[in-house]
This record gives sequence, structure tokens and C-alpha cells, in this order.
Amino acid sequence: MNVQFTWAGFRQGARMVLPMLPSFAPFGLVVGVLAAGEGLSMLEAAVMSAMVFAGTSQLVALGAWGSPVPVLAVTLAVFVINMRMAPMSAALAPWFHGLRGWRLWLSLFTVTDHSFALSVSEMRRGQRDAAFLLGLGLPSWLWWTACVTMGHALSGVIELRPGHPLLFAGLATLCALLVTLWRGRGDLMPWGVAAGLALAVQAIGLGQPWPVLAGALGGSAAGAWRDLRA
Repeated sequence: MNVQFTWAGFRQGARMVLPMLPSFAPFGLVVGVLAAGEGLSMLEAAVMSAMVFAGTSQLVALGAWGSPVPVLAVTLAVFVINMRMAPMSAALAPWFHGLRGWRLWLSLFTVTDHSFALSVSEMRRGQRDAAFLLGLGLPSWLWWTACVTMGHALSGVIELRPGHPLLFAGLATLCALLVTLWRGRGDLMPWGVAAGLALAVQAIGLGQPWPVLAGALGGSAAGAWRDLRA
């Protein structure tokens, strides 16, 4: 694939992600509120969000927080749950192979679930401009960090109780993005394996990050096996 990296591709990605940014706000606010509750300063919460840029990992890390902080346990939990990014990034290899230097590393850093889904969809349509991915990721990164910081600032007045409808916004967005990845009945097997493994691991009592990791690795392996047979 003859990969390009242009300002036009970046703008296209940014325009596509802008309508999705409001759905990140409830998730980011929750992370900010939890960070404040665990004793992190606003600067620490902002730096954590800017460096980690992974809401699920941040929630898992904050859930394991304590005094003293179990650094090894938190690091391992974040590492395991972010391992799902490995097969996702591998699927974007046709774009990454054409990039070098800051273009490659910044694009890799800003890969998220939604930017992956949209990028794969565009790649299947013949999109060759890899800046599209960065256009999706960079505004998301800035907005996410801002939302977590706002959540920390509002921690004294905001209260999102468990089960609040706003907490479903991020998951609802991800479910909508899955529609763009569906290619027909051939995807039923790997998707079913991923869902089944995640539910099975959850059912035996293992909490995050194990259900996500089991689903990601199992679904990827099933998809690879299907493609090899084809």
C-alpha cells in the first residue's frame, strides 16, 4: 500500500471524531472524580490521563489504589488490559509500515478503541492517508485529558451514582462503532469467540482486566485462524 500522511487526511479524521467527543465526557468526569477521591492532585490526574490515555486502564488502576500504592499490581493490571492494543495495532500495520519518526510514534500513542474501529473501516474503503488516524486520536487525547481534569475540579459538587445513564455513553458509542466493522456472517465466529470468552472469564469471578484480555486475544486468534483457512 502506498501510504500518504497529509494535512487533508488529518482534517478528515478530526471532522469525523468531533461528534463523538461529547460521549467521552461522562467517562472522563468519572475518572477525574475517582482520582480526586484517591488523593491525586489535579496536576497528577491530568498528567496520568495525558500519559496513559486509556480510560479503562485508569479506572482499573484507581480501583487498585491504596496507601501505600501497590505499584507492581497497578502496573501489571494496566499492562494486561492495554495488551488488547497489540492485535488492534497489528490490524493497522498497512498504514504503520509507511510511517517513520514522530508520525509513527504519535499515531501509535493515540490509538484507541474508537479510532481503531473508524480507521479499519476507512482502510477497507481504500483510504491510504495514515494521517486520518492521528486526526482521530489527537483531538480525542486533548479532550480526554480536559474531561478528567474537569472531573477532578468538580469532584466536590458532581455525583454520578452507579448505574447513572450517562455512564453508559462511552459503551454505547463503542457499540455503535462496531457496526462499521461488521462484514457479514464471516465475522460471527471470531466475534462470538471474543464475547463468549469475556463472559466466561467474568462468570468465574475474574474481574478486570482479565475478561477484556481474554476476549481480545481469543477473538484475534479466532479471526487469524479463519483468515488462514480462507
